[in-house]
Amino acid sequence: MIPFPAIDPVAVTIPLPGGAGLPIRWYALAYLAGLAGGWWLMARLMRREGLWGDGAPMRPGQVEELLTWVVAGVVLGGRLGFVLFYQPGYYLANPLDILKVWQGGMSFHGGFLGVLLATLLWCRRTGIEALRVIDAIAVVSPLGLFFGRLANFINAELWGRPTDAPWGVVFPGPAAQDCPGVEGLCARHPSQLYEAGLEGLLLGLVMWLLVRRGGLARPGLAGAVFLAGYGIARFFVEFFREADAQFITPENPLGHVIGGPVWGASMGQLLSLPMIVVGLLVAWWALRRPVRG
Repeated sequence: MIPFPAIDPVAVTIPLPGGAGLPIRWYALAYLAGLAGGWWLMARLMRREGLWGDGAPMRPGQVEELLTWVVAGVVLGGRLGFVLFYQPGYYLANPLDILKVWQGGMSFHGGFLGVLLATLLWCRRTGIEALRVIDAIAVVSPLGLFFGRLANFINAELWGRPTDAPWGVVFPGPAAQDCPGVEGLCARHPSQLYEAGLEGLLLGLVMWLLVRRGGLARPGLAGAVFLAGYGIARFFVEFFREADAQFITPENPLGHVIGGPVWGASMGQLLSLPMIVVGLLVAWWALRRPVRG
């Protein structure tokens, strides 16, 4: 087993008058890096007219305006997705706690739906073809996923299930002590790093190869590949990732929300299945349509 590296979740503290300080966390920096990097890459895509077949769907300067809508979609969708998908009972009884985003609790699937809705609204407002904008967002999204999962690891959160693999990590706190049937400290899968590798690096490579092979000239294809690719990666990693505490019981130690305690599906897998199915169907539809240009 590997001891968890002593990484302070606070990257830097900015001194303030009176001796206080403003802590800047790695998690916040990961969000900023993902959004800033995505904005930069999207602007570059819009300058490469030839990638789109019949021209880029928007001007590079419009990416900054879209970014404002995307940020709102990520935050609102991610928070509401966590509330509705993972702890609806608690937040129904404590509705004011929905606003306490600093206490944690964000859902990728909710953030994805929030970004999708925000993009559709922005495209309707500007008259820009939504499918092509969604394609551009899909190409750059793995960068944000990569940084976000690294930040999850630094925060020692969203850890994996217990394992005796030599690369198992002993995370601090309850993660090292709440392993059924294990005496003393227990190691867990570093599932955050699995996700960083699959959802970030591998999916990012797939999207880059798709762009190099003219994928942006087929509206909807890049978005569909990202949708199915993320769904497959997340579904796979869920076999190694510890379920959320509210789903785990002595009778259901794996936290399955459907099926039995051994053969079933977690909430992450349940939410990923529609992404896989819709992504594959849209990819089939996009490949049957003529290439632009």
